[in-house]
Amino acid sequence: MPDMLYDKFPDKHYAIFTMNRPERLNALGRQMWADQSAALQDFNNDPEMRAGILTGKGRAFSAGADLKEMAERNARTAEVQAQFDRNEISNDERNRIMTQIQGFPGGPSRMGLSPKPIIAAINGLCLAGGMERSIDCDIRIASTEAYFGLFEVKRGIIAGYAVQHLARVMPFGEVMHLLMTADTMSVQEAYRLGFVHEVVEPDQLMPRAIEMAERIAANAPLAVQASKAVAHFWRQYAMGESEKFSDSIYRNLLASEDAKEGPRAFSEKREPVWKAR
Repeated sequence: MPDMLYDKFPDKHYAIFTMNRPERLNALGRQMWADQSAALQDFNNDPEMRAGILTGKGRAFSAGADLKEMAERNARTAEVQAQFDRNEISNDERNRIMTQIQGFPGGPSRMGLSPKPIIAAINGLCLAGGMERSIDCDIRIASTEAYFGLFEVKRGIIAGYAVQHLARVMPFGEVMHLLMTADTMSVQEAYRLGFVHEVVEPDQLMPRAIEMAERIAANAPLAVQASKAVAHFWRQYAMGESEKFSDSIYRNLLASEDAKEGPRAFSEKREPVWKAR
């Protein structure tokens, strides 16, 4: 069974992407990214597909990154950084290996970079990388059972995508509060702050998302895509510079002891012991 289900409805011109790791609260791993990349490529290339819906199977939208995978990647990152510090490998070699270790499918695998609109139907807990996936969508509707959070600083890491994009969706001060405190945001707060467009009862979430997708798909496809393209020009403006700035910071952080300790402590169900000062 794939980690990402992909169902097309050509007669209504929409598709549903379903994160399919309910036993792991739809934790994001390499396989899910690969499945999504393949599905999104088909979606983008199919002229009959005009709108998409992203949701999660089970009680979670997504709990974020697969921390077991992350702990292994971060340990390897620290090893490579140590090799570089001992002058055993060049900077170019370090960067090449780091990209292989940390890299996920880029570009086409991101919902936000699809030319077609994507609706996030947030069915339950939506945390860390899971919340970032919803940020990447164009419209967010949520179940009354949903809640949100960016818990990365509790794990010794940072919220890479949200750090750069969330302030273009929510008020800056509220974004800083989430990033610095790792507090939980209720669905009511998310609605009040404009992060979600609408809140509905759980049994109405997918019917409402489908209704919205069908309304979008009924409009002129080129006009809809042009509207998204212009709106995203603003949202993506200077994002390349921001990503370059954050890259070195992020890589150094991932090479730290804290970046290994946070995911490891979580997977071992204990409090982390921070070492970096």
